[in-house]
Parts: sequence; C-alpha cells; structure tokens
Amino acid sequence: MRKFLCLMAFALLNTSAVNADIIVSEVQAGGSGAVYGADWFELTNNGNSDVSLVGWRIDDSSNTFAAGSEFRGITSIAAGQTVIFLEGNAAGSTDATIQTAFINAWFGGVAPAGFVNGFYGGSGLGLSSAGDAVNIFDNTQVKVAGVTFGASTVGFSFDNTAGLNNSIINTLSSVGVNGAFTSSNGIEVGSPGVQSISAVPEPTSIALLVVGSAGLLARRRLASRKNK
Repeated sequence: MRKFLCLMAFALLNTSAVNADIIVSEVQAGGSGAVYGADWFELTNNGNSDVSLVGWRIDDSSNTFAAGSEFRGITSIAAGQTVIFLEGNAAGSTDATIQTAFINAWFGGVAPAGFVNGFYGGSGLGLSSAGDAVNIFDNTQVKVAGVTFGASTVGFSFDNTAGLNNSIINTLSSVGVNGAFTSSNGIEVGSPGVQSISAVPEPTSIALLVVGSAGLLARRRLASRKNK
C-alpha cells in the first residue's frame, strides 16, 4: 500500500504541467466608451503551472481562430496569475497611449504591484456593449476558454470569478466583492488584474499529503500486528 501511494505522489509531481486552467475571469465591453477608450478582458491561470501564450488569439462572437487577434505584450501567464488585455488597433501603435490612460483612470497613474497587461486589436474585434463574446484560442487553434454576455451596464464590468466556461456570464462587479473596487476617477467598478480566485493546491502539497497518509497507514498496520 505504501509503495502504491508513493507512486501516486510521484505521478502527481510529474503531471503538474497539464493542470493549467485558463479562464476569462472578467470582461469590460464598455471600455471603449471610457476615458481610455478601450474594451478589455481578463485571463486568470487558476492552475498550478505556467502557460505560454505565444500564438494565442482572442476572437469575439464570430468564434474562430482565423478571425481572431494574436496577443501582444505578454508571452506567458504564470500559475495563479491574472492579466488583462486591452483593445488597441491592429498595428499596436496606440498601445502605449491606451496603457497610460488606463492606469491613470483606474489607479491614479501608478499601477499596483503585480499588475500586468497586454493588448490585442484588429478589424471587427470590438466587444459590443449590446452583447458579445470573448473566445480564447491557443496556438494549435483549439478553443481553451470562452464566455458570452448580454448588454453591458455603464461603468460596471462582468465578474466571472466563478470560472464559468463556454457559458453566459451576467454578474456585474460589485465593490468589495471578489476584489472589485471603484476606479480612481470614480467612474467604473471592476477588479482589473486582481487575483481573487482560490488557488489550486500545489502538487508538492498534494504529494506530501499522500506520502504522509502512507506513513500513517503503515504505522497503523504495525500497531495492529503488535496488538494481535
């Protein structure tokens, strides 16, 4: 039994690379009407391994890799990390201006520690405030995450801390819930870049639990033999 449990622990330690869980954790389809002029969405890696984002794309309700825009500015997302992607133009020439305006609007000009953002952009990729979708494809053209949403409420992002996937999201961000706050300029409510999703236990912790259980079972078996 102890040998079997130890083998299980070894397997857990060596399969951590496949436990990544990318979700669309927040969407602001009304960002194009804000002072920074850009829709945005947030991705969270709720798994226990880093994920390369090289070659990944975002598309809206047309829901195809070919029609999507490749991510810019971020090449990977670490285990437990949350990042946001702002919509710029296809060439990326507006990225720096949008980033500065976004940080001014939300954080008063100084982004908090750990805040990370990238960009996307292309023809027809604006997120409609009347209802749309965010669909994420990896570099093999496989859809890894996606949400749809209805009409936006001015000044509020959609909160998907629940981690719904291939589903409709309709929960609006609320101050004090899942890390949401009012932007520095007092106009929007959301939690851009805030990690508020419970972390997945590290594989090492799980393995130690399994090994510990094996030791406990062995001691109980020894005690049982002595009492016979």
